[in-house]
Amino acid sequence: MSEPDIATKAPESDAFEPSAISDQDSRAQTGASMGEHCVTDRPNPEGRQPSGEMSKFGDVDIYISKPADYPNAPAKLLLLLTAGTGVHSINNQVQADIFAEQGFVVIMPDQFNGDPAPNSKPVPTQEENPGILEQFKLKAAETAKSFMVDMWLARQTPEKVIPILLKVIETAKDEYADAVAHGDGIYCAGYCFGGKYTVLLAGEYPAFEGQAAKDEEAGPVKKGPLIKAGALAHATLVTREDLKAVKAPLTFACVEHDPLFPAEILEEGKKLFASSNIEHEIKIYSDVPHGFAVYGDYDSASIREAQGEAFQQMLKWLQSH
Repeated sequence: MSEPDIATKAPESDAFEPSAISDQDSRAQTGASMGEHCVTDRPNPEGRQPSGEMSKFGDVDIYISKPADYPNAPAKLLLLLTAGTGVHSINNQVQADIFAEQGFVVIMPDQFNGDPAPNSKPVPTQEENPGILEQFKLKAAETAKSFMVDMWLARQTPEKVIPILLKVIETAKDEYADAVAHGDGIYCAGYCFGGKYTVLLAGEYPAFEGQAAKDEEAGPVKKGPLIKAGALAHATLVTREDLKAVKAPLTFACVEHDPLFPAEILEEGKKLFASSNIEHEIKIYSDVPHGFAVYGDYDSASIREAQGEAFQQMLKWLQSH
């Protein structure tokens, strides 16, 4: 694994012109399909159970986890955006608890509005060398599940997800005004699907226009950023347009050779950040699967080590901003 690639401050420059930006980025990544690490919980180490609680912000289900000494001791507010497994995943809830143990009030919303990703874990077989018919059945089942995941992903559009996040952010500002004030803003951590929306919330994005304005007399619409700083791991469906809009500091924990976040998009993001003087950090993790950074057990010691490193990378970034 390489050391973090930390950007240096660069002067404003118009010399770099980003390449054409379109939905082609998202379509290409969707074509890679989301694997089981994006839509299936990993084994739970030591049977750890969540310590937070389910609640609601209006009609949005949320999981809330708080430091043990809150509100007697101040804490920052962290918005945690999940992979396809969603808000009811034990892995995701424990991940929120781990951030809470480090001094954050964690709000994890149901960004899928009750529609988490279908389980795409391959069907197990008892046969070491299944016959041709069994092989066909297994392949057909895997293909069907992959199709279901792709259909689900097509439903999860920014037009659907962003209004949910904006509603959660506005409610959090009221319900946990002390935590927002202590951090001088809202922080965000995103995994997989949630990584893209961490990027969007860190940027000036047209989809925010009109959503944040309460009335015509409210003044100019603030298009973003809506977070102070963000941390993301193995993001999916991030486009050049998303990266071009970024204004808040971001750290990226990326998987080497990840078709869900292609190297060419990440490399162009580096150029965009440098040209716009955006503080950022990028670390590439090799020999790990997409989804490795989410809480959950792996047989490989090297993957478990990388998981811990990615959490520390994200935590230190959030704590230092």
